[in-house]
Amino acid sequence: MAEAHQAVAFQFTVTPDGLDLRLSREAVRQLCLAAAHAWKKRLVQAKNTFLSGVYPASPSSWVLVVLATAGSVYCQVDPSRGLITRIQHCLPQSQFLSPDGRAVLSAALFGTGMWLGTVLLFRRALRLLLTYHGWMFEPHGRLSRRTRVWMVMMKVLSFRKPLLYSFQTSLPKLPVPPVQATITRYLESVRPLMDDEKYTKMETLAKEFKETIAPRLQKYLILKSWWTTNYVSDWWEEYIYLRGRSPIMVNSNYYAMDFLYVTPSHIQAARAGNAVHAMILYRRKLDRGELPPLMALGIVPMCSSQSERMFNTTRIPGKETDRLLHLGDSRHVAVFHRGRFYRLGLYKGGQLLPPCDLQLQFQRILDDPSGPQPGEERLAALTAGERAPWAEARARFFSRGPNKASLDAIEGAAFFVALDEEAHGAAPRREGCMDAYAKSLLHGRCYDRWFDKSFTLVVYPNGKLGANAEHSWADAPIIGHLWEFMLGTDRFELGYTEDGHCKGEPNTMLPPPQRLQWDIPEECCAAIERSYLLARALAEDVDFHVFHFSDFGKGLIKRCRTSPDAFIQISLQLAHFRDKGRFCLTYEASMTRLFRDGRTETVRSCTAESTAFVRSMADPAQSRAERQRLFRLAAEKHQLMYRLAMTGAGIDRHLFCLYLMSRYLGLQSPFLAQVLSEPWRLSTSQTPQQQLNMFDLNKFPDHVSTGGGFGPVADDGYGVSYIIAGENLINFHVSSKFSSPETDSKRFGRHIRQAMLDVAGLFDKPK
Repeated sequence: MAEAHQAVAFQFTVTPDGLDLRLSREAVRQLCLAAAHAWKKRLVQAKNTFLSGVYPASPSSWVLVVLATAGSVYCQVDPSRGLITRIQHCLPQSQFLSPDGRAVLSAALFGTGMWLGTVLLFRRALRLLLTYHGWMFEPHGRLSRRTRVWMVMMKVLSFRKPLLYSFQTSLPKLPVPPVQATITRYLESVRPLMDDEKYTKMETLAKEFKETIAPRLQKYLILKSWWTTNYVSDWWEEYIYLRGRSPIMVNSNYYAMDFLYVTPSHIQAARAGNAVHAMILYRRKLDRGELPPLMALGIVPMCSSQSERMFNTTRIPGKETDRLLHLGDSRHVAVFHRGRFYRLGLYKGGQLLPPCDLQLQFQRILDDPSGPQPGEERLAALTAGERAPWAEARARFFSRGPNKASLDAIEGAAFFVALDEEAHGAAPRREGCMDAYAKSLLHGRCYDRWFDKSFTLVVYPNGKLGANAEHSWADAPIIGHLWEFMLGTDRFELGYTEDGHCKGEPNTMLPPPQRLQWDIPEECCAAIERSYLLARALAEDVDFHVFHFSDFGKGLIKRCRTSPDAFIQISLQLAHFRDKGRFCLTYEASMTRLFRDGRTETVRSCTAESTAFVRSMADPAQSRAERQRLFRLAAEKHQLMYRLAMTGAGIDRHLFCLYLMSRYLGLQSPFLAQVLSEPWRLSTSQTPQQQLNMFDLNKFPDHVSTGGGFGPVADDGYGVSYIIAGENLINFHVSSKFSSPETDSKRFGRHIRQAMLDVAGLFDKPK
């Protein structure tokens, strides 16, 4: 317990002579440094809040306006038309202000008011400009005059370099679509999936809903959109994620992989040191708002609110609903290795530990010969099982004593680090290596990831990295942003010595990482075992297949005059039809971050146009020209659906909120109940690439990302994640369940590969 005593600032003993107080200088020093760090962080945040609040203006522009106003008054020119004189008369009499001083103060007050008014006007104009989405629907390379004028005005109003949150309050609210438009698009989306009888029944239900309770629900929803910054996001987070009682492992969490071809260092502790240091550098930039917001076309900002809970965040289990615990700061990470938990401090003397010191600390953990305490090894299985038993165990066994202190150390960590014992990664001569890599990141051994943390960094013995991320606090592109920064910083900025160690000389006087202490009773061990057995059964049922499609990439697809995403989505429809002999409801995740607090929307990729194309590929009587025509129609339809989803005119989030509103009002809707009960047997998502441009892929083509993936959404369906990694590479991550006789991830992967080749074969490759 020596490490625990280091955190005690003072001790006292009551003696007959009075109170004997003993101070620990180092502990007091650390407390003072922590307090100074906290105040410094608050001041930086206050400054950034002010700078973001007055964007696109700046403090220097305020100084110029005030000086110009004061100068004009000095030159006996009144720009206020008498208002400065009125302000001067309203100022209280003071012996400290001469008549000239009162005049200068009045001019400064008028100048400040004029500056603030201009700021409000600019921000209002910026918000109005950001409601325009016509640029998204125009043909590629052919912009209308209206859009060009809009682009010029956007560039004028956002000429200053923005901070991360500079545009937040200027972003428009997500609009509530008209009920009629949503129902029309919904019926259009399900038409190719239903026979005439089922479709007629659905039309009848939709008409009944539209004519009865829909207007009332819509009015309440519009009212909610006035009161909140986003009428969807709070309900989406609560009801889709936090109220779910099933395991979040596999069902909700997702993963990210390392570089595909490159491993900057094969030393586990060194790679962990650089990665953790880079992530804390990212957190520092996040706290200071120094990261630029993600921009479309270089001028249209995306919402950055999801980044706020990236670090220092944990999902806390509850009996009926979970909650997210987010701390303002955390100065340590929690580490797991060989069944043991550690608290590793990130700062010394108020300074962030350099990578070489972090490597030393991680190596000390790896070299620790001690074994797990009773019940400690599989403790994290509680986070992998069902939520209600975990909530009960947490309340019974972790609310006091050393268990509470250790759990607080994990839940209060910046993030979680798992130092694995088994190597994973791409190995050309080892079949199934990428499948095992994916399963390791998605669920591991079911007890070596803390699935409730915002994310877990996984470091393998061969130096490979990965991450497992909890889904409720943010969506995958947010973690992708951090991941790109970390990989780029690790490889191109921090670097390693020739023998693979972190650069610099470590401080061997650092106290070692603190081993967390547990007192786990038999009843708790039984609860851990039950969660572990359930989680292991779930993990063993996951059928994963990761493969690299290198026959062509986005280069050839663009020469086919279609978007890469539409090309892949239509290929997935063709592959699924060949795999199962039928079409299914298909989910593609789109983002709504053009709006404040926006998250995702669904693109229903199985359209009448895509099914017509797929059927033509199965019909030998169809000509190549006809197939090309049908493909272009399907691609255009898909791009239209994607754009509608991004601009707030999607289908599923609106219907989801109407359903929740009906439940709140105690109203029954057979139509909404039917809509929300339909399973997504093909769930897809594209992983974004090069959001930050940390390095040039053309110069470093071997530094492509492998992407990431997620578990199957339906028991008899597929989950497909893909990343367009370069001009000649697309990585696919396919998941399903072994228990379903209808699915086989490897078989579906073969169908995807062949479908991609067959679709590309319709178009002449350039010579």
